[in-house]
Amino acid sequence: MTNFRNWVILCLMVVTSVAFAQNKITGKVIDGEYGGGLPGASVTIKGTSNGTLTDLDGAFEFTTSENAGQVVISFIGYESKTVSFAVTNGIANIGNTTIMPSEQMLESVVITAIADVAVDRKTPVAVSTIKAAEIVEKLGSQEFPEMLNSTPSVYATKGSGGFGDSRLVIRGFDQKNIAVMVNGMPVNDMENSSVYWSNWAGLSDVTSQMQVQRGLGSSKLAISSVGGTVNILTRAADMTAGGRVSTSLGNDNYFKAVASYNTGKLENGLSASILLSHTMGNGYVDGTKFEGSNYYAAVGYETKNKKHDFQLTFTGAPQSHNQRYSYVSIAEAQAQGSIDRPNIKYNKDWGYLNGKEFNWRRNYYHKPIGSLNWNYHINETTKLASVFYGSWGRGGGGRATGRIAGMNFDNPGLRTGVNGTVNFDQIVAWNQGQTAINGVMNQTPGQLRYNNGFGTINSVNSHDWYGGIVSLNKQLSSNFTLDVGIDARTYKGYHFQNLANLMGNQYYLDTTNGRNLEFSKQFGSDVSYNPFAKTGNNQAINYNNDGLVNWYGGFAQLEYATDNLTAFVQGAISNQGFKRIDYITYGEIKTESSWKDMLGGNVKAGANYNIDEHHNVFVNGGWYSKQPFFNGVYLNNRNDLNPQLKNETIIGVEAGYGYRSEKFNANVNLYRTSWSDRILRANSRFTDPVTNEVTQGTANLFGVEQVHYGAEFDFVYRPIANLDIKGMFSWGDFSYKKNVTATFLDQTTGLPIIDPNTGTVAEQTLYLKDSKVGDAPLVTASLQAGYKVLDLNHHSIKIDAGYRFVDQLYSSIDAAKMNTPESLGALRLPSYNLFDAGATYTMKVGKAKTDAVNVRFNLNNVFNTIYIADGMTAQHVDANTTSTYKGIDTRNNVWFGYGRTWNLTLSYNF
Repeated sequence: MTNFRNWVILCLMVVTSVAFAQNKITGKVIDGEYGGGLPGASVTIKGTSNGTLTDLDGAFEFTTSENAGQVVISFIGYESKTVSFAVTNGIANIGNTTIMPSEQMLESVVITAIADVAVDRKTPVAVSTIKAAEIVEKLGSQEFPEMLNSTPSVYATKGSGGFGDSRLVIRGFDQKNIAVMVNGMPVNDMENSSVYWSNWAGLSDVTSQMQVQRGLGSSKLAISSVGGTVNILTRAADMTAGGRVSTSLGNDNYFKAVASYNTGKLENGLSASILLSHTMGNGYVDGTKFEGSNYYAAVGYETKNKKHDFQLTFTGAPQSHNQRYSYVSIAEAQAQGSIDRPNIKYNKDWGYLNGKEFNWRRNYYHKPIGSLNWNYHINETTKLASVFYGSWGRGGGGRATGRIAGMNFDNPGLRTGVNGTVNFDQIVAWNQGQTAINGVMNQTPGQLRYNNGFGTINSVNSHDWYGGIVSLNKQLSSNFTLDVGIDARTYKGYHFQNLANLMGNQYYLDTTNGRNLEFSKQFGSDVSYNPFAKTGNNQAINYNNDGLVNWYGGFAQLEYATDNLTAFVQGAISNQGFKRIDYITYGEIKTESSWKDMLGGNVKAGANYNIDEHHNVFVNGGWYSKQPFFNGVYLNNRNDLNPQLKNETIIGVEAGYGYRSEKFNANVNLYRTSWSDRILRANSRFTDPVTNEVTQGTANLFGVEQVHYGAEFDFVYRPIANLDIKGMFSWGDFSYKKNVTATFLDQTTGLPIIDPNTGTVAEQTLYLKDSKVGDAPLVTASLQAGYKVLDLNHHSIKIDAGYRFVDQLYSSIDAAKMNTPESLGALRLPSYNLFDAGATYTMKVGKAKTDAVNVRFNLNNVFNTIYIADGMTAQHVDANTTSTYKGIDTRNNVWFGYGRTWNLTLSYNF
């Protein structure tokens, strides 16, 4: 044993002495189009695999035993550049190297200390990257996730059509199962993993690049990346000095203004960056007016010895927008339009109140994030990277409450305005006892309660969230690199309701749990621009509870690299603790549950082999144990712990091939993801026929097996200097593999329920076998081309066009309701084709012709195609079908996609 220990010590001493004897190469890579440092660029010594990746500021540093030679600098979407170096006194500083965009380069991914960034032909993960210039050029008035629609196996829609109400699906998994990261920080809600894009709409203004990693991905954190990971990298504070101002106009009174400025890195090591923007419009869908702002400020500092680098960032995007919440059937849209051209803008939730637009549903939120990044170069082989962050979300959603003459807020009898709009003035008059609705007068004017009158209330979901990630990177030898780190987060969510608008009533009567309390303070449903606003739960009605979540995790990754082979193995473990505090349910007494801790984690491994300079292959696989969401831990909105808690298991495997040449690059990926222990929960009420006593029951249906597999292909082709062509095709199959059965448990006692009608244990069976998972297409394809028609005397004109095809799109289904053998599962929706086009004019100005004036025009859905983007019901054609639209029953509730839209932007870069 002693001899073995001595051998280990001797080996470590040899490795350390060799590492410390090497020379150091430093420098910085500059984005030739965007002007700032380029994060994630690959810098390697020519003919070897020895090198590194640039950090978030574009800087790099690595060691070598060579005294002179050349380094190759490359990045996805950019031309590679070779730069000579010569070592003097152990250091070779090659300074700033600018590389220019090129649409030829496709992507794979490698991991830096904190954020996931991409490099080609090295780390074995399928990934696509969209850089800032493309976002600025093509996003226009689209939703931020829609930039990913040209990526294989990605489906993004505008959802119901409100500002920021879009949704994203990757490989058939919804965004609750997609990890969204900002500069390496996880931002999925810690209670339910949701992502609300309206809270992040401002990110499009400050993003330097956005990457989507499909599959379990290569983040070292134990994050919820079942379908994939979206990593958004924002501008660094020490970008090249300069700024940008722009203004945009679009359909439906869309307006946006942006201004930004960067100081560049000053001689004292300080740098700063700031951006402000404001957006407003009427919304494409009727009654969805919106207004939002974005602010971004960053300060950077690098010490003279370059050992320490600090970046302090604060950004937020306060917004308020009206929504379309009530589902619209195809038949209803046809009634407001025509049989062949339904009114795709129709919204049942809006009207006019005192001559101004008013909506039953209104979302308002402000979720600023502050972060401090600290990078510490301990020595030539050891680096420490860390980020400490906080998020202070404030806001919620306004919605209708009450009834009139037994009618809910979405009853057609209340939509007596023009074009089926809600007659809000009539409702106010009824609340005040001045008029009748359906022949019924208000017997208690001014008193608003659940079954008397209408008003609006806010469902508030605010939070305070703090976290930190620390990662140590150690180069063990010329071939081995070790990363170890910790990830800690703490979260407190505030959930309650308060009054938004009494709509002419004098007070709201809250009868929850026998309270009989009157409330009259109205809070409205507009966002607060104060990033640290109080939660306001001192006027809570109906419910008031807090959700606490603590997360502690550790991770490690070992990477091996030679000239042609790169391999890694990584693992992560996390402990997630849950606690619930209730202020109303238990008789106005603050009642706390105990903490419930659950372990989870993952193990991943993969390898990439470069066969030669043209061909490479890779494979990866991973196992993931996923903790349940908060609402699965506590049942029925109470502090009662679910007695059958259990983690879910995901297993993913993937293989890929890449081809690279001067004019043509392509990737092919095959994947299979199994969610073999998914848990579904079904709720039901059991009424005793003798006593009429009602028992609430929950069935935890364990063992739901959901398998997603498919193939992906993407390419970039540049036949001539000014023409870029790129495209993709993806096919998949997402289905359930078996039926499952479970026993209903009493939500109060946790014991099995005896069905009073049969005298046997109450059970639930879900008939899922061979049913499609739904909510996503199985086939997508796109083809895009851009051609620079003029590039002369500081003037250039570029035109571009894109085509997208979606097929085998299935509606969403509630798997928990597939409780009969006759359940048919998801409904196949009609396929569709869309065309987009755009043009950019650029004029170089200023004495040195380094400034630029840009004019950009986007036209989306050129041919004004009417198509169904989302289906919420699965009503198959049957004997009760009276009419169909493109082969599906018109009783189905759907969201139609947008028709033709346009956007014009004028910008000045200096």
